[in-house]
Amino acid sequence: MEQNIEKRIFGRSWAIWMADSVLVKFPKLRNRWAYDYGVVCKGLELVYEYTKNINYFNYIQSNMDYFLLPDGSIRFYDKSSFSLDFVNNGKILLYLYKVTGEECYADAAHLLREQLRFQPRTSENGFWHKQCYPHQMWLDGVYMAEPFYAQYISMFEKEIAQEDVFLQFRLIDKYLKDEKSHLLYHGWDESRTCFWANKKTGCSSSFWGRSLGWYACALVDTLDYIKNISQREELICMIQDLAEAVIKVQSPKTKVWYQVLDQEERYGNYAEASCSCMFTYFLLKAIRKKYISAAYYENAKSAFYGIIREFIEVDEHALLNLKGTVYVAGLGGDFLRDGSYDYYISEPKQVNNLLGIGAFLMASVELDKSTII
Repeated sequence: MEQNIEKRIFGRSWAIWMADSVLVKFPKLRNRWAYDYGVVCKGLELVYEYTKNINYFNYIQSNMDYFLLPDGSIRFYDKSSFSLDFVNNGKILLYLYKVTGEECYADAAHLLREQLRFQPRTSENGFWHKQCYPHQMWLDGVYMAEPFYAQYISMFEKEIAQEDVFLQFRLIDKYLKDEKSHLLYHGWDESRTCFWANKKTGCSSSFWGRSLGWYACALVDTLDYIKNISQREELICMIQDLAEAVIKVQSPKTKVWYQVLDQEERYGNYAEASCSCMFTYFLLKAIRKKYISAAYYENAKSAFYGIIREFIEVDEHALLNLKGTVYVAGLGGDFLRDGSYDYYISEPKQVNNLLGIGAFLMASVELDKSTII
């Protein structure tokens, strides 16, 4: 089987195949200002930069243009909710501004930067994930905000402001990391009052795959814009520590990762596509950037083969489908979302969830790049 996969990889780029599938299956991303659009567009951005196929750029631009209104506002964007999820698409706006020079993209990015100026914070200045989740930092929010924040500062502000970006990672590392496994919990409540929070540590109780995948991607993507030497060194240490922790929970059987990372054999747990793609991207990019040893390449390559075996199918139109992505998972809001093992495995899986597809595109491009290094 693996030999056949090898032939398919080098016979046709998985990144291009999936990108072409996206353009057919999802011609318009227009019903909400949502972070999953930013994830799939980020994946297509990487494919465009690698291939220079203008169809991918046009897709990104046309879909983002729909949200930019004549008065300079963003359609469906609600600043008053102070949700870090709404910031994620900002990295696509910055990319479009960088390529085209059109001020409408910068103007929209300025709105998202303005949200961060007033984002509610913990006592040590960590961003709350949302206004409706007081005192809480989530791993998801690091991905939603920090790569955009760091890039925005590098383009429009003095780099000394990146100290605030770095602080978010330092606080996450300080409060959400498990001392034994070095995996990180999904969320942390500084007040320790939310029903899901450990009364001693403030952390949630499980290691959810995609939340740690968000964090892993945020580390390697944010580091592209951090110039301060000491901050870079500390972030690289976080990457190295996380890489070691992540491969310890990579399935020895399937080579992918599971919905609850450290409990593969427990009843109800399942292989999950989005986190598997995110960790593969994280490892491959960290290797390419020389943040971690090239010895991790075998883990990353076997993970990619595992993703193809476990999650990819070709439909009747010769387009790709990605199976096995958990729809969503969160903390709080109701007592079902309690951060427990039973909660995470109860969330439904989807075929062609954009979060999984975007992460697959990112991992696939990094795999393509690794074959020519």
